[in-house]
Amino acid sequence: MGREQWKKILVGSAGNMVEWFDWFVYASFATYFAGAFFPDGNPTAQLMNTAGIFAVGFFVRPVGGWLLGRVGDRKGRKAALTLTVTLMSASAVLIAIAPTYGVAGYGGAVVLLIARLLQGLSVGGEYAASATYLTEASDPSRRGFASSFQYVSMTAGQIVGLGLQIVLQRTLSDDALHSWGWRIPFVIGALGAAIIFYLRRNMLETDVYEESADDAGADRKGTLTALWAHRREAFLVMALTMGGTVAYYTYTTYLTKYLSNSAGLSKQTATLVSFCALIVFACIQPLAGRLSDRIGRRPLLITFAVGSTFLTVPIMTMLKHAGSFWPALGLALLALVVVTGYTSINACVKAELFPTGIRALGVALPYAIANALFGGTAEYVALWFKDAGVESGFYWYVAGCAAVSLIVYLTMRETRDIDLNRVDVAAPEAERRTAEAV
Repeated sequence: MGREQWKKILVGSAGNMVEWFDWFVYASFATYFAGAFFPDGNPTAQLMNTAGIFAVGFFVRPVGGWLLGRVGDRKGRKAALTLTVTLMSASAVLIAIAPTYGVAGYGGAVVLLIARLLQGLSVGGEYAASATYLTEASDPSRRGFASSFQYVSMTAGQIVGLGLQIVLQRTLSDDALHSWGWRIPFVIGALGAAIIFYLRRNMLETDVYEESADDAGADRKGTLTALWAHRREAFLVMALTMGGTVAYYTYTTYLTKYLSNSAGLSKQTATLVSFCALIVFACIQPLAGRLSDRIGRRPLLITFAVGSTFLTVPIMTMLKHAGSFWPALGLALLALVVVTGYTSINACVKAELFPTGIRALGVALPYAIANALFGGTAEYVALWFKDAGVESGFYWYVAGCAAVSLIVYLTMRETRDIDLNRVDVAAPEAERRTAEAV
């Protein structure tokens, strides 16, 4: 890849990192601020309340996917990416200044809810805009490699958040963290978002999008009518996302809570396990992405689904009884290596399914719906099973979601060699194939 392509990928990834830092620090610091917004009581109940608000952010993601996906298709990938980081910055500021239950009663929880709604709108568009941008900006023979940086940057955002949490845990007392220290990452997130806003204002648009700007059918770009013409691909995005998003959020955002709330590890040890595991996870994404450029996307997706279907229950069961840092780290790494088959390439697979004029919305809306139903609720479902006294039920739930996606991976077509310069935003798949054959 040339220097200009690397610049596009790096700028897009840096913005994605800050977006997901703000998104994930809510989850990683929830154990500290859960009691600040809700009255004293059962710690698991407080976590369920904050997890519920976390899930709300996912439920508004389809709206963000629709609005910002439309912007991405009609105004450009750059415009959508700039708008997403603006919304994320505003949400981080709101959380940083939200009043506690002792000061404003449930008023603080309302502010927290509004902030999560803004985050949901932002991330609902960020994923698709970033996936589309990184895929279009890369060399056709390296799309898997380039798009893998989406999860590198997403994971880097979480690593920075966890790293900051480790530093704060070692420099502030537990009382200080519960009292005011948890606000620090949200202040940092707001400042980081402001920097990325400047970078994205000066980023370059992708050649694929610019070449389609004057094509016929421009009035249908980013419309629900055009998306309906590609409903088969849209449903495919939802189905192939189902297992991957549940597994990803289980072993990333929920892992720290699981290790401290169920496995009995200290918060510091649980955080360190997640931190170390995610560093390795981020490093192997480009390797898997490059592998997909050589052997195709389906083999990696199938490997993930088989592994997640049959290994989730034993891995989660052993994690609960890990007892110390090293066994927990080894099991977490095993789980994340399996998940890499999905995370490293799912962005480009989804982008490759759609023509240029409907690509951003085509990825954004069905992906956001799948995340609202499965990814955003994963933590809450896990805590619900735990509160009901049947925590192992969640393990089977994750495995079942992966099994559904496995069926999809086995029956879907390979996408590696699909031409991204397709511009017809209205013709259904069958009609396009007929036209191509003629």
